[in-house]
Amino acid sequence: MADVTILHNPACSTSRHALESAAAAGVHVEEVRYLKEPLDRAALLDLLGRLEDEPAALVRKDSFFKDQGLDPAAYATPEQVADLLVEHPRLMERPVLDRGDRAIIGRPKSRADAFLREG
Repeated sequence: MADVTILHNPACSTSRHALESAAAAGVHVEEVRYLKEPLDRAALLDLLGRLEDEPAALVRKDSFFKDQGLDPAAYATPEQVADLLVEHPRLMERPVLDRGDRAIIGRPKSRADAFLREG
């Protein structure tokens, strides 16, 4: 069984850093490529319930977000965030590191490193 699940996007350098840091620390990882295997609403709500960050932090407010005409204020609750990420998985902030009892967004990189060392 994995020590940590990392919701990962291989195109993201911060996400790749989390995997590299886990390997260096000897942490057994389950890698979930959330763009290929999107989380359903129930899984997102479960994750948001364990996330140490505010629900809104799980949403990337990038150019795609702006191009869709989305309003950041409309995505503050776990339910709103889950509904958005079911529709647009690419808007999920990454990486997300999940121990099962708690989860964090691994930004900045030092935050992922500290989480992995807690093991």
